[in-house]
Amino acid sequence: MQLGELEKQVLQYLWHTDEADAKQVHSVLGQSRGNSLNTIQSTLDRLFKKGLLNRTKQGHAYCYWAKVDREALIATLIANVTSDFVEKGEHSLIAAFSSSSANLNDAQLDKLEQLIEEQRRLRKGM
Repeated sequence: MQLGELEKQVLQYLWHTDEADAKQVHSVLGQSRGNSLNTIQSTLDRLFKKGLLNRTKQGHAYCYWAKVDREALIATLIANVTSDFVEKGEHSLIAAFSSSSANLNDAQLDKLEQLIEEQRRLRKGM
């Protein structure tokens, strides 16, 4: 799955706003970017069809909200990108992640350690 720049901005907006209709999104993002209301409506519809947004009809308009949280989307995007290069059981992804983590500071590494431990607890059903 690939996301365009406007799609990314719409998702960011909805993660912070909880829910909005096309006019609300347009008033914040569309006007500053020079996009029409139709462009914003099309973007919201594409994100809905990609399974990233939920919507409900309110009068003549749809109200949208994020179906996936930021972290889940990032994980999905990483999995999509790496699936073309990493074979099942291969450790290339771990090596690449380890190499990338060289840029993290101590606080970020501590947080990463906490998240890994949390995943281990979840796997064990604790």
